[in-house]
Amino acid sequence: MEISFIAGFGPITRGDGARDFWGGMLGLPLAEIAPGYWGADEDRLPGAKAFALWPLAHAAQAVFGADGWPADLPEPQAWVELDVASREAVADAVSELEAQGQRVLTAAHDEPWGQTTARLLSPEGLLVGVTYTPWMHASEPTA
Repeated sequence: MEISFIAGFGPITRGDGARDFWGGMLGLPLAEIAPGYWGADEDRLPGAKAFALWPLAHAAQAVFGADGWPADLPEPQAWVELDVASREAVADAVSELEAQGQRVLTAAHDEPWGQTTARLLSPEGLLVGVTYTPWMHASEPTA
């Protein structure tokens, strides 16, 4: 597997205190992307391609299709998305990770907004996405 870049990072949130801390106290230029989901893309906050406060209920919905996180898994404290070169590379990464004994929580699939994702938990409890985000690759120089 070859990671192209860090597509995004942010804490998994459990209330409005996170927005007050990250947006208010630290002054990050957060905008409401979806109800309760606050973030900034690389044009507003250089570094990672995106930074967002992801509510735990939204993360649970994205991974398991339910509003609650399963009791048998540790609740993630943060998320990170590692982007690969193509949609096919996401599926290849899943096969590679499973062959190494990793439990993949969400197999490679296309999201309604056009991103291809697969998700797993790291040993530290990070929700890790192996993703292909087409619009983030569009600005890369071509050879």
